[in-house]
Amino acid sequence: MNKIVFATKNKHKLKEVKEILSDYEVLSLSDINFNDEVDEPGETTEENAELKAVAIYEYCKKNHLDYSVFADDTGLFVESLDGAPGVHSARFSGDHNDEANRQKLLHCLDGIGNRNAYFQCSICFIHEDKVYFFKGKTYGTITTEKIGNDTFGYDCLFYSNDLEKTFGEATDDEKNSVSHRGRAVKELALWLKNNTK
Repeated sequence: MNKIVFATKNKHKLKEVKEILSDYEVLSLSDINFNDEVDEPGETTEENAELKAVAIYEYCKKNHLDYSVFADDTGLFVESLDGAPGVHSARFSGDHNDEANRQKLLHCLDGIGNRNAYFQCSICFIHEDKVYFFKGKTYGTITTEKIGNDTFGYDCLFYSNDLEKTFGEATDDEKNSVSHRGRAVKELALWLKNNTK
């Protein structure tokens, strides 16, 4: 198995994953000409990852593409907000607007002392009609203002306990070494190494 489809069109995520799964050719949704949107009504990151993975796997089979497939779903879980924004992180303020999401999060935490949070990434991997799950977490706190690069998600608001800086201040290599997605993909990479040729 040399080719694996990663259910994303996000170039940032694709780059991160390709660096970890460097022994494989990782294809994006664009590479297999999948242009539909997959609904993600799940209540957990695992459910949403599975919905995406199943949809793409079925598309591949229908089009005679003999690929294994994986999808991820990520959420930012803030302790004092009862886990919000959670599975709704990308749409916290509406429709996938990073800056609006960040401003809403800062507003929700205004005056709150406990700013502990974690990112969680769940991966659903489908190989030879069997479904597997992998998970990664990374812990930190939410800052009171943006610090560092603000071009991706909540990175400039998430102070990493591991790195002692925000993800917005971190290099790609630094972030990949401790990120939720990086940890989940490394679990997948280990499984692939031990279970496939």
